[in-house]
Amino acid sequence: MSGSRVRALAAAAVLAPVLGCADAGPNTASDAGPDETVRTVDTAAVEEPAPEATPIEATPEAVPADDLEPPKAQPSDGRARDALLSIPALGIRDVQVVSYRGFTDDAEGTDIRNGGVAASPTGPRGGAGPGGVGNYQVTAHRLSAGGIFQYLPDLGRGDRIRVAAGDTTYVYAVRRTRITSFRSAESLREQRAAVPGRPGVEPTRAMVTLSTCRTLEDHAEGNYWSDEFDNPENRIDKIGVLVRTIEG
Repeated sequence: MSGSRVRALAAAAVLAPVLGCADAGPNTASDAGPDETVRTVDTAAVEEPAPEATPIEATPEAVPADDLEPPKAQPSDGRARDALLSIPALGIRDVQVVSYRGFTDDAEGTDIRNGGVAASPTGPRGGAGPGGVGNYQVTAHRLSAGGIFQYLPDLGRGDRIRVAAGDTTYVYAVRRTRITSFRSAESLREQRAAVPGRPGVEPTRAMVTLSTCRTLEDHAEGNYWSDEFDNPENRIDKIGVLVRTIEG
């Protein structure tokens, strides 16, 4: 046998164990790159025992100091009246709120908002007046007529809403956010209830609902429904409670 033939057979013998591993699993060295080291791990060996259960104590939600007691000054009689609205967190100051007899986002309310001010429905299908026990409802445009409530969705829990009517300023604190669907009679009843979200419940506190369109979010979700007044299906409501009254 020639020398070259011997060298060829010797080389083949060396390579055979490597080239013959086509069935090797993914955790074998045959799958490693030139600079990689593949390690197999025995998970059973490193498994740790589950920690003992530790009782969890409920942490009470922080409540602003001025919410611990009802306002010392009595709320108003709740009668309809125009007012000035300020929301410091949103840079809103002394926006006119026009009171009218009706319900949220009806024809008259839409006309008022189109004039660049806010609207507040009162009467049997509306809400209370400024500072009144019940649900003081205020609506304004978000995208047109000055966009008074452009940033209303950013309003957070605890932010203050100030409503000046006559010689009194009523200070509300935001408590929660809800979405009202114009295509749901039940959702509308909840929005307009004397206790927001709880139709039929007798109110004991003065509350406020600020409402504006959810057009941007609805359209982003592919929902282009609107009513005869161009209101989108959903509205964003910020609900607050009266925490302070300021006289003079």
